[in-house]
Amino acid sequence: MIVSDLLDVADLRLRLAWGPSELLERRVTGVTSTDLQDPARYLQPGELVLSGLVWWQPDHPAAQARALRFATSLRSAGVAALLAGEGTHGEVPAGLVEACRVHGIPLFSVPARTSFRAVTDRVYLRLWGDLRAQSAEAVAVPEGARRELVELMYAGAPAAEVLERAVSRLGCGPCSLVTASGRAVATSAGAVAPDPETVRPALPGPAGAPGHAPVALPIGKGGDTPFDGWYLYPHSAGPGQAALLHGLADVLAVLWTRSRGEAADRHRAAGRLAGLLTGTALVHAAELDEALASCGLPADGPLVPVTARIDGLDLPWAADALAEALRSAHGELSGDVSGEVSGEASGGAFAVGADESGGAVAVVAGQDPARLTAALREVWPRLQSRLPERHLLRLGVGPRALRPASELAAGLRQARYALDAAAADHPRACSVGASAELDTVAALVRGIPAEVAAAFRHRLLDPLTEHDRHTGGALLGTLVSFLDHDCSWARTAEALHVHVNTVHYRIRRIEELTGRDLGRLDDRLDLRAALLCAPATER
Repeated sequence: MIVSDLLDVADLRLRLAWGPSELLERRVTGVTSTDLQDPARYLQPGELVLSGLVWWQPDHPAAQARALRFATSLRSAGVAALLAGEGTHGEVPAGLVEACRVHGIPLFSVPARTSFRAVTDRVYLRLWGDLRAQSAEAVAVPEGARRELVELMYAGAPAAEVLERAVSRLGCGPCSLVTASGRAVATSAGAVAPDPETVRPALPGPAGAPGHAPVALPIGKGGDTPFDGWYLYPHSAGPGQAALLHGLADVLAVLWTRSRGEAADRHRAAGRLAGLLTGTALVHAAELDEALASCGLPADGPLVPVTARIDGLDLPWAADALAEALRSAHGELSGDVSGEVSGEASGGAFAVGADESGGAVAVVAGQDPARLTAALREVWPRLQSRLPERHLLRLGVGPRALRPASELAAGLRQARYALDAAAADHPRACSVGASAELDTVAALVRGIPAEVAAAFRHRLLDPLTEHDRHTGGALLGTLVSFLDHDCSWARTAEALHVHVNTVHYRIRRIEELTGRDLGRLDDRLDLRAALLCAPATER
């Protein structure tokens, strides 16, 4: 597919706002919807970019500079073209047209009556058709069966119906469509949906993972991230069926394409909600209510904020990981382990959007934070297995917000703090933290940024560590034991196997070197907090 093919899709009613013929020959690799002003890090070369231009403010004194910044971001990412929606401002701003001309980016206007989902659907269906035309594996599926299945999918049949028809038509045995977490999207009739832990070893693992022999086949060309693809999982494969199963996985790509199209508008709306909750500007209640409604979330609560990131990875994959985790967690909470959730589940709905830092923000309705946290802890390690060990998934669950307009942003900050505290407590493994679990000084301290915690610890305890290093003394150990034994001289002496007078002497030296009086509660708390600021590997 090339950019100019967009003008051939009459029902989309796209109009070329700017773009010379040579630029319309660019190859298209995909489509991404975004309303960020600087989305370069989230884009791939050759993509079409859909934007509702929420960031554009016509009366802003730097409006043209902002348009140029946006176009510069698109050019640096190597996108194929920009598709700008007319729904927000009624037309494509002239300043944006000029910015795209300066940076050589073809610009199309999308009428307000054309949904972004429709655009995404048509693009991915065309890309899938191009891919299938080049695929030798699809030949293994008889032409009559392939045509029947494709027509069924184009008619909007549910995934379970399509899979059942494929299995009965091709005689390839019971199969399931599964996701990166092992969650079953659909299972053919007469078979039981596989357990996610059974599916996990069968999925393709991180690049270079030793000893991995996947039997689950990627649907089509697979997802853009390790968390957003679907896989064909045969419950049992007879001899000589490998080519047939590969061909079926290729044909079923229409299902995945359809799912991506359905998700496009949700992702765009969720991105706007995430921007409101994480931005520095004051959010008006009416604006937040509107953003929640566009995501299918209730404006009157209760809602639970959730946040996620991937340590050691400079790619925007966290949103896909969090979306898949929430779909799986909702299934476990409701007991529904089959059927594609697509952002909704028994007991509530959720919206997931990327934030400016490369992490992700979600808002979940209809769930108890404690139960949601427990369910996410079940799912999170399965998603971690999709990444190399050096890239660690982090997640934080905030408190329930009963009045979203005043509580949701504050709850998200608590979720981020809980994420940092859990990450500090588990530096070498994926982690899930919850704000409700920040109920001790130790838990609270672990959420402090590492640099701040280290500086505080050094200011209070460096005199003791320097003393011990130069004299071979044990002042730091004595302080730990003294506080652990509730400042009891006798029990501290017994634990350290020294005379009680030795403890008295050491405590006096500690007070002299630190300037703290261990007879005062505040000073004891200061020193206890400094000890708790040690990295998890030293505690």
